[in-house]
Amino acid sequence: MELLLIRHGQSEADILDVHEGRADFSLTEIGEEQARKMAQFVKEHYKPEIILASPLKRAKKTAGILQEAISCELIEEEDLMELHNGVLAGLPRKEAMIKYPLPKGGRPLHVPIPEGESELDFRLRVERIFHKIIHDYQQYGRIAVVSHGGFISNFFKAFLNLPINSEAIFYTGDTGMHLVEISERGRIIKFLNKQDHLV
Repeated sequence: MELLLIRHGQSEADILDVHEGRADFSLTEIGEEQARKMAQFVKEHYKPEIILASPLKRAKKTAGILQEAISCELIEEEDLMELHNGVLAGLPRKEAMIKYPLPKGGRPLHVPIPEGESELDFRLRVERIFHKIIHDYQQYGRIAVVSHGGFISNFFKAFLNLPINSEAIFYTGDTGMHLVEISERGRIIKFLNKQDHLV
């Protein structure tokens, strides 16, 4: 099984300098164009058999553009959503630093963002959907997973069995793609954050 992990295109939050997370911003015109270029590239080189997507607007629209290009089933999975950042969602970053400053040394892993989820909750959710995908969708040779930067970074920690407190960060740019394989040979990373379609 191959998993093609795709981050959504540029969203309105990206240009407003606000915390996004569960704030449900739409794609910008640039984001939609990025998604169209990604969809054409995927159609030509890494066509999936099914698409799984976060239901948040920016990911759902990106996945919809991909679905239009390749004509396959698209299923929304709530567990593919970005970190539930509670009171920070949609808040300007400068304002958030004043209203909700991080505790000295950072927020403990088990402590949730007010009205949101903790890093431990987030990792558990990522682990849950990772195992659901490899079990419930095992009949597919290649699956596209359209989600968010923070989710994808956490997904790689689950994929590589890294500890929850690992300092590793797996960056994904707008409509960046990662291809991984799960087979008898093990868990294989084929490429990370490919953005050739935007060049």
